[in-house]
Parts: sequence; structure tokens; C-alpha cells
Amino acid sequence: MKKILIVDDEKITLGMSKHILDLDYETFCATSGKDAIRIYKAERPDMILTNLHMPEMSGFELLSTLQHQYAERIPAIFMTASEDEEKEIKGFDAKSVNLVRKPFRADVLADKVEEVFARVKKVKGNRVPTETDPMTGLYNKASSQLEIGDMCQEVKGTLMMIDIDNFKLINDNYSHNMGDKILIRFAEIVRAAVRNNDIAGRMGGDEFIAFCQNVTDEEIIAGKVRFMNEELLKSAREFVGEDLNISFGVSVGAVMAPAEGTDFLTLYRKADKALTAAKQEGKHGYNLYVEDKKDKNGKGVPVSNIEQEMQVLGESSMGKGAYKVPAGEFKTIYRFLTRVGQNYQKENRFIIFTITSKKGAKKLGDAVSKFADSLCASLRNSDVVTLNGKDKVELILLEAEALYCEMVLERVLDSWKKQEISEKFEVTYEVQLIR
Repeated sequence: MKKILIVDDEKITLGMSKHILDLDYETFCATSGKDAIRIYKAERPDMILTNLHMPEMSGFELLSTLQHQYAERIPAIFMTASEDEEKEIKGFDAKSVNLVRKPFRADVLADKVEEVFARVKKVKGNRVPTETDPMTGLYNKASSQLEIGDMCQEVKGTLMMIDIDNFKLINDNYSHNMGDKILIRFAEIVRAAVRNNDIAGRMGGDEFIAFCQNVTDEEIIAGKVRFMNEELLKSAREFVGEDLNISFGVSVGAVMAPAEGTDFLTLYRKADKALTAAKQEGKHGYNLYVEDKKDKNGKGVPVSNIEQEMQVLGESSMGKGAYKVPAGEFKTIYRFLTRVGQNYQKENRFIIFTITSKKGAKKLGDAVSKFADSLCASLRNSDVVTLNGKDKVELILLEAEALYCEMVLERVLDSWKKQEISEKFEVTYEVQLIR
């Protein structure tokens, strides 16, 4: 007879669940995550039925802890009373995890249990059981390659290589235990960023991977990257304090299938190249890999009239960093964005940097020019920079919510301080939302 561990701090739900399942399964009850861990060690049940939100340790944290400790797939069903809470289990492991909403009928709970057991049995019968990363509960490197390799041959989607920026500084400044804590939390963030039919894994160290089915819109990729950056920074400040002085976030290299390939290694190499580019472009962002258009002989493919016109209108070489333009063009872009902001509610920000000489310093013009160059190198290709007058540099930061803007400013000023000339000049700034 299969064993089921039921975990709930509400005794009524605990008793009702036990009554429903006792006929077909051997059940064990726990009223907290701590008790559940003790019982799991003694009984090694085949499934856990747990309330999603409990004091001290949530059902999500309980399952993560057990998978970390035992390094195995643990079938589980989360009980929840809210539709909003469903997003917290997305991406955990669609093959072995399910959800039931309170209050539930006896037949509904029984069906959910049978469904999970059937899925796990099918997976074990068809292939070698998938192994998980013991720390995070995500797929490990080998399993990620196996699972994504199968999926990318069958469905379209986007492969994302995800790397935590400046993670080593967390270990160096706050201890490896703190680093592990952040890795575990980041795994939860990755799960929340993908859906339950997507795949997420840890490749090792601070590098993660995800394949998102049917995602072929760059806006969706950008949104996932923003979410991961914001949530990771928020979590880091929660753990180490608001005085966190590390430019912390993630860089992502993305590639779409089948446009750029259908086998894992091809997509992986291209995503890795895109990740390197994202790092070079200033970190805390993403780069989408797109192969140049070539025919079978390696020659350029003829383009349509509209593509030719787009090439004429666009830059001959995008280069790296922000788009530096004359003041007149900057004004036109600003006016356009005020219209965009009114219609689409985008959080674009206007920033003015003022450079002033310290006592005895000369050549303000050189300092302003060097600051502008340093600024451009620290930003994305989509941001816009111009010089205004003798002492000002202006910046338009696109789609920059408050936390991201703060992170960018920190990175910009840190980069400037590395310049020898910065010791003789002071930089101040003002920030305003473009409306």
C-alpha cells in the first residue's frame, strides 16, 4: 500500500484529507514543516499532500527542502484556497506535482492523487528517472539537456541561459551560506518566471537554464528578464539588508527554436554566445541570438524592398552600449516617448547628469565627454544619450522601473569611479519619469 504524508496546520483539513485517503493509502499526518521532515525521514512516503501556505515553512519550502536533502523527485500535491497562489508552483515539476483548491470534494482529491501517481509511473517506465539538482530542486545539468533536448525537437519556443551577475561578490562579502540561500531563492524565482509545462534547470554554480514552450515574442522574453532581475534584487536585499552595495541581477542569453535549430547542443552554444553578449552590453539584461541570413552557398539572401528601406533607416552598425545622438535628435526621441508613455504606460525615465569641477580641476569638457563614453558603455543598446551644454549629459532609460533605474545608476557611477579623471570631478543627477 502506498504511503501519503499529509501536512496542514488546519486540523479540520488535516482530518478530512486523512479520512478521504485512508481507504486506499497508508497516511501520516503532520501539522508543520518541521514535523513533516521528521516523518518523511522515518517513513519515506510515496507522496506529500501539503497546504501551500503555513506558518514558519510553506509547502513550497518543505518540498524544496526535502528534494534538496534527498536529491530525488518527490510527488506532491499542494492544497490552496486562492487562484493567485497557483503561480507559485508553476515550473516546479509538471510530471510529479499537482494542485487542489480548498474546499475540495473527496472524489476530486482522490482523482488528483491517482493522476500524479500515474504520471510518475509513466515517466519511470519509459526512461531512466530524471535527477534533480540537490540544492535547488530544479533539473540538474544532465537532466536539463535530456528534457530540453526532447522538447525542442517537438515544439517551438525559446531557450534561455541565465547567469547571476556578480554572484561571487555575495560569497566573498556575505559567506557561502548566504550564497546558497540566494541560489535556492533564485530557483524559486525562475520557477515563477516560467510555466508548469516549461523546463527549468541548474547547469551548475550560478548558471541556470530554461526552455519556454511557444514563446517567440521578444517582449515576453524581456518581461521575464525584468521579473527575474527585480525579484532577485529584492530577495538579496531581504537577506543581507537594504545597504547591499553590489550591482546584483541576472544576464540572459536567448535563442529561439526551431528558427535557430532543433537540437540541444546547437541551441545551447548559440544561447551561450548571446549570454556573453548580454554581459558585454552591461549585464542585468538579455541578448537574443539571431543568425545572419545566408543561402546554402554562404551568400547573402536578397532582401525585400521594405527590408532594404529598414536597413537605410537603421544604423549601419549598432555597436555596444547606449545610442549616442546629437541634442536635436535626442529632443525628437524624447517627444516621441512622451506620446508612447501616454498610450502604453511604459516607465521610461529621463536623467540629467551634471559634472562639476572640484577645486583646482581643469578641462571640464574632457571630463564630460569621458563620462558620456563611460555612461554609454554601461547601458543597453536601447537607451539614448546626448551631451547638453558644457556640463550636462542627458539619458533616456527605456522601460526602467524604479528598482531597475536605481540599479543602473549604481552601475554607471561605479564605472565612472574607475576612471582616473573622476577624482577631480563630481557627478550629480536628477531622475524624472517621462509622462
